[in-house]
Amino acid sequence: MNKHLFLLIFTWLFTIYVQAQQSVRIIPQPNKVEEKQGQLQLKNTLTIVTTHTELFQLTNYAVNMFEDDFKLQTHVQSESTGNQVVRFKLDKNKNAQDAYKLNVGKQGIDIISATEQGLFYGLQTLRQLISSDGKVQYVKIDDTPRFGWRAFMLDEGRYFQGKAQVLKLLDEMARLKMNVFHWHLVDDQGWRIEIKKYPKLTQVGSKRPSTQVGPLKWNSPIQSGESHAGFYTQEDIKEIVKYAQKRHITIVPEIEMPGHSSAAIAAYPWLGTSGKDIDVPIWFGVSKDVYNVADPRVYNFLTDVLDEVITLFPSKVIHIGGDEAKYDHWQKSDFVKNYMKENNLKTFADLQVVFTNRISNYLESKGRRMMGWNEILGHNVHDYQSDKDTGAEKELSKSSVIHFWRGDIKLMTSAAENGYDIVNSLHSETYLDYDYKNIPLKKAYNFNPIPQGLDQKYHNRIKGLGCQMWGEWIPKSGYMDFMTFPRIAAYAEVGWTQEDNKDYEAFKLALQPILKEWEQKSIFYAPMEFAEPGFGKWVKPN
Repeated sequence: MNKHLFLLIFTWLFTIYVQAQQSVRIIPQPNKVEEKQGQLQLKNTLTIVTTHTELFQLTNYAVNMFEDDFKLQTHVQSESTGNQVVRFKLDKNKNAQDAYKLNVGKQGIDIISATEQGLFYGLQTLRQLISSDGKVQYVKIDDTPRFGWRAFMLDEGRYFQGKAQVLKLLDEMARLKMNVFHWHLVDDQGWRIEIKKYPKLTQVGSKRPSTQVGPLKWNSPIQSGESHAGFYTQEDIKEIVKYAQKRHITIVPEIEMPGHSSAAIAAYPWLGTSGKDIDVPIWFGVSKDVYNVADPRVYNFLTDVLDEVITLFPSKVIHIGGDEAKYDHWQKSDFVKNYMKENNLKTFADLQVVFTNRISNYLESKGRRMMGWNEILGHNVHDYQSDKDTGAEKELSKSSVIHFWRGDIKLMTSAAENGYDIVNSLHSETYLDYDYKNIPLKKAYNFNPIPQGLDQKYHNRIKGLGCQMWGEWIPKSGYMDFMTFPRIAAYAEVGWTQEDNKDYEAFKLALQPILKEWEQKSIFYAPMEFAEPGFGKWVKPN
């Protein structure tokens, strides 16, 4: 046998052997793991020990988790003897709020962190360490995430999914240590959040009489012929925000502007550039109309909406969309063009940047920070814009968070070099509505939010990633689950685990018990032969 071939085979077999010996397989994989000889056997009763009264929310969550997942009778007290204990310890000397230590040994289980959030993540690691027969490997784990922004986005502007689906997603995000739920609540085809000052937004904007359907998707001439409606009351929002907070998940609301605004304009036609009455669209695609950003009434409307949104969501970041604003609407408006002339704005891209900066300044005055899709930088990334709008002369506020989804990667590296914070959600790598042929599980797992070619001194500008569940062709929660799970687990590991500690084969092994959990919860995940094309019995469709 060729010596080189022998070494390759030996290395492969040794890797498989090492993986087989490893008992600590967690998603996301911890960054420092030291396995010890022995196992702790958990019995029928478990005690949670803490002297920190402020941890009551965490301990309540832990009690429910141990009882629901492992049928362990669990109670909380300030001290305990024996090894059937989980001790939560706050160590204020640690700086990273997400970091934690987890020690399992003969004396029981210790979870240590500077914050409740870190303790929560340690608890989620323990959750996966406990085997079906109640055994826990002796281990020392010292862990902290690679990125601070680990997001899942749900688009409900297209199809209203409802509270049960949102709570289920939050539960699974918590299991996987994801910490941002990006909630796309408004779009052309539906307005899903109650705004008390403008009741027609939901009375009119949350309903449509039919919806584009069919296998041709964007080119389909077929209509469902069935009405669709739904929105969240402000009480619903408060309940969901509180639920997320208990799981250390920040909900970042997205209120689209100036494009993707047809549902709002259908409710209040004076918001639009054309001034014409329109209906909530029954076709998918880019806006029928856009906000008339030259009209002071529109700015007042948007700040009124943002005021109510800010009251509901404690997130320091508010997403304003900013993508796919078709400038031909403004091109046809003498009112808008006169405004541009009076304000020395040469292109419609400049008009959008100036408008976006006004919104950014307003949010900053309220103690919040604006985030938007990368069109807010003023670069043209769409073929339907005119040549003269390829770039703005006006500069976007540096406090803006850029959510990169489309265009030349050089636009992202340039933005990072120019001082912008960035969340990388490149559509070809992170869109969960894309089928498994386009983004198989392995491709999702191999995504690196740090763009190739970015100088290391700017790496800290990349705050993390988001994986996006766009809703145009996802009418039901079961299909959403199928497209989301298991890929969400891959993105969770992308966000948490350092590149050197990632291993796709080990990830697939760690995924198996989680798949069983999802099955028990009636989460309709994609089986591996679909999630990883070419694996098992999967056959490429014609």
